[in-house]
Amino acid sequence: MSTPFNASPLAVQLTMPQSAARPATPPPEPTEAMKKAAEEFESMMLSELLGPMFNALDADGLGGGGSGEKMFRPMLVDSYAKGVVARGGIGIAQAVLAELVRMQTTTPEAVTNGSDR
Repeated sequence: MSTPFNASPLAVQLTMPQSAARPATPPPEPTEAMKKAAEEFESMMLSELLGPMFNALDADGLGGGGSGEKMFRPMLVDSYAKGVVARGGIGIAQAVLAELVRMQTTTPEAVTNGSDR
């Protein structure tokens, strides 16, 4: 076995990162609370993204709802966002859920400094 810089095999073994020496453990299953939090985050995010599209629409004039429509429009946008998430969303919830699961399997120090990636 050849080692770099003529180091002994023992020296190479001692310099291996500990994470490589540990057997891989399967990640924990996501809980219902984690899934719900991820979906709520995606819904809120979509609502914020859809809001400006509807703010540009005029609520006055023929067929417009006037001040009532302006008042309830944010609720309509929230409902649209929840509907998109209920039908699978756009992938934000899955990414958030994966990150929540990753955070459950690492130490707080590793999450803070990013060494678990």
